[in-house]
Amino acid sequence: MEDFIQRYVQAGQTSVANYLLDHFREVGMTTDQLLVYFQLRRYMDRGRQLPNADEIAAHLGWDKQKVYQLLHELITHKLMTITTVTDSQGQKQDAYDFRLLTEKLSQLAVQETQQQAQATVSNDRSAVFNQIETEFGRPLSPLEMESITQWLDQDHYRPELIQLALKEAVLSQAYSLKYMDRILLSWERKNLKTAAQVQREKERQEPRRTNPTNGNGTGGGEVPDVPIFKLTDR
Repeated sequence: MEDFIQRYVQAGQTSVANYLLDHFREVGMTTDQLLVYFQLRRYMDRGRQLPNADEIAAHLGWDKQKVYQLLHELITHKLMTITTVTDSQGQKQDAYDFRLLTEKLSQLAVQETQQQAQATVSNDRSAVFNQIETEFGRPLSPLEMESITQWLDQDHYRPELIQLALKEAVLSQAYSLKYMDRILLSWERKNLKTAAQVQREKERQEPRRTNPTNGNGTGGGEVPDVPIFKLTDR
């Protein structure tokens, strides 16, 4: 047993990124190509940059021609190249290079991020329409839907800001997009573009509400034309 453990440790390990295992098909790699990649990495991690196809075929139990064909496919599909490198003794030698594979994986990650962002935006938009219909207690008309779409696409109001304006309208029992539009325009004039900015403006205005007098003791404090509620209000 001790002899086995020693041989097991001496054989070393080959590290493979889980991201590759999760997405190798999405970058155009077949299962057979992946197995060849594992064998190549095994030798490359040991310092052999251009392992022999005969050895790889022996490990996989395949014909050598199949290994050659798979290596050709990896190059043709732009998953691998053969480059020239300089070893520690200053000698040049050919080596397998998988930077193209890494680039494809990185591009896939960027696409996933973009898709997730688009899905989030789509969900936020749907939430805006659904919440307005719920609070109004009726389906939106085509004209109302067009107005909300304009808020999002042309005026570039964030969904969270539209939802805050809806809350203000509901608190005032004004179930109208026109009322919401006045609120949004008021916030736009104050350059309030996020929920956090609305909250800060609310906190800034509170002292004026509690003490609406000027230095002479007469009324002169500024009261905001549209009330701004706390985000924690229910």
